[in-house]
This record gives sequence, structure tokens and C-alpha cells, in this order.
Amino acid sequence: MGDLALDLDRLTAIDMHTHAEVSKDGHGALSPELLGASAEYFKAHGHRQPTIEEMAGHYRERRMAAVVFTVDAEHATGHPRISNEEIADSCAAHPDVLIPFAGIDPHKGRAGVREARRLVEEYGVRGFKFHPSIQAFSPNDRLAYPLYEAIEELGVPALFHTGQTGIGAGVPGGGGIRLKYSNPMLVDDVAVDFPQLRIILAHPSFPWQDEALAVATHKPYVYIDLSGWSPKYFPPQLVRYANTLLKDKVLFGSDYPVITPDRWLADFEKLDIKPEVRPKILKENAARLLGL
Repeated sequence: MGDLALDLDRLTAIDMHTHAEVSKDGHGALSPELLGASAEYFKAHGHRQPTIEEMAGHYRERRMAAVVFTVDAEHATGHPRISNEEIADSCAAHPDVLIPFAGIDPHKGRAGVREARRLVEEYGVRGFKFHPSIQAFSPNDRLAYPLYEAIEELGVPALFHTGQTGIGAGVPGGGGIRLKYSNPMLVDDVAVDFPQLRIILAHPSFPWQDEALAVATHKPYVYIDLSGWSPKYFPPQLVRYANTLLKDKVLFGSDYPVITPDRWLADFEKLDIKPEVRPKILKENAARLLGL
């Protein structure tokens, strides 16, 4: 599934985790209330919501590629998503730097399965993003299984938000968002039931870091992305595993725009990671996982 437009040799890094937060017509991916809580949590006041066009420019200047997605949580939030087709088309206009993933609400049942197939086969989508807490489902709920089955068959990865989330933080009742759904141990069931599915556990999974490390060590096709945190705050066991047992399964991700790749990489520089492991985390592991 190589991509001629993406020149791996020229790229310094592949950012596995960036968000399309706004559509061409200015529609936001989340309600203003939830998004405001996220900006507060990340101290990202006044962070602009870049268009996909602007994201392409940002990453091109840095000689990096970026995986771009949105979250479809229509069932739980009632807020209409940004269209996956729009994201895929916008990424297709910048194939040298942008890699489209899609978000499908597992509550959409068979319609979601049909959409997943269409997005991969007709729109060149390279993976799928789930956010169990915002989508209000447990990753091991059978409701999502037909969708995983299609994704496994299509041969692309499924990325799951894990751990606490800035979205809804500080809003009464957390904006209705339940943290329990983002325990990586729930994704372990998915790895058992879909043994060929490539799975990415997004973020240092506070407060379940050890669970994430256990699942990724035990299941051959489970990876961890390091987005959403500055590397200076990584728990020591995550750094230790990234350097050793999981050196081929840990992936650079920023969480742009709330954390910029510049800030993430500046802090990663100071992290005690072996020189031979750095290029794996920054680019090689992602290139292999995405079949580039």
C-alpha cells in the first residue's frame, strides 16, 4: 500500500496524532463547551483551529508527515461531526505530508461498517480513530465488533484514545464524559478477538500506564503513540519500555494543535532515549505500521 507522493527519505518524522478541529465552512469538531474545557486543560488559550490546508503548510515546513482525523461522537453528544470525506479529500490535496484517518461512531452499526469500507476503498483513508470516552462506548462492547471486523479486513489500523481526556475537564460532570471507557485493558479484549487488527493506544494512558505497557508487550499488533503529553512528563516506566521491550512499537504523536510538534520534539530531545531508538519512534515504526 505504498504511497509514491510520500517521500520517506525526505521526512524527518511522522506525527501519528493530529486533529482536524474545523471544517471548511467553520463547523467545529466538538461543541464550544467541550472544546473550551480542552483549551483550558492544555493551557492552549487562543490556540487557533488551523484548517487542513494550514496544517499541510505547518508540517511541510518541518519536513514531517502527519496523520489527520476527527472524532465522530454524534450519538453521545448530538454534535454533528466534520465529514470524513472532506478530511480525506483535503489530505489528498497534500499527499506529500498528510495521511487521512477517519472517525466513525460505533453506534452507527451497519451504516458505519459500510462507510468504513467506502472510505478506505474510494477515499484512500489509512486508519480509524476511536475516542471511547467521548463516544460513550466500551471498546470491548459487541456493538463495535462489526466495525472492527471491517477495519481488520481492510488491513488498516484502529487508534484508540486511552487514559484521561482534557475534553470536558472542569465542566460539571465532566460534560457527561466517562473516563472508565478509556482504560487500555478494555482494548486488550479487542486485540484478542481481532488478532490481525493493528491497534494503537493513544497517549501516555494516565492513570493506566502500566496496563497499556502490559497490553502492548503481550499483544504483537498493539502499539503506543506518545501524543497529548509533553515528553518531560512521561512516566519513567514508559520511557524505560520505549527504550527496550517496545522500541519497535512506540510512535511519535503530538496532538496538534493543542500541542505543537515543535514543543513535543524539543522536550523529546532532552529525554533519555537511546540514539538508535529515536529514529524508530520518530519515523520508522510509523512507516512500517502504515505500510508506507
